[in-house]
Amino acid sequence: MTGTTASRMRGGPSSAALPAENLTHVELTWVEKKIEHWIRFGTPVHERILDRQRRVLSFRPGTVLAFVRWASNDFGTIISRIDIMRAVARGEAYQTLPFVRPGGDILLKIAGWPKVERVLQMIDAIEYLGIDPDAVSADHWRHVHNRIAVGEAPRAYTVEHHRAYLLRRRAAP
Repeated sequence: MTGTTASRMRGGPSSAALPAENLTHVELTWVEKKIEHWIRFGTPVHERILDRQRRVLSFRPGTVLAFVRWASNDFGTIISRIDIMRAVARGEAYQTLPFVRPGGDILLKIAGWPKVERVLQMIDAIEYLGIDPDAVSADHWRHVHNRIAVGEAPRAYTVEHHRAYLLRRRAAP
């Protein structure tokens, strides 16, 4: 979890107002140089520590988050992936995803370190603009997924794109 996510969570709202079954739960594991699951962005409302290597972060419905999974063995990396998803409300349709309960609305699903690294760089570029990646248009994450999947370069997210997205969202009923 990034430092900004941790600080937002400590000062953020309590999950006590929302029953646990209405939250999306993501299990994170950290075994140095073996298994590393972390949240790149997204604001959790609750954290439960299971043991020294595992914890569960919980997210309100509608929260957009990036879940990164990496694992290796004695011969090198065996999995490297990033999933950007929207936490779903109870009764809403969702796709299943390992370590995520119940699942989420998957906006981007990328595997392979070079592609994952590309997505992480795009997230860094969005943050450089002063925009929280969890506030970015879901359509942008779908665009990035589709372009990377076919080997094309995705368009960069700009302040103008973000402004237009916010205006569309405000105008929608």
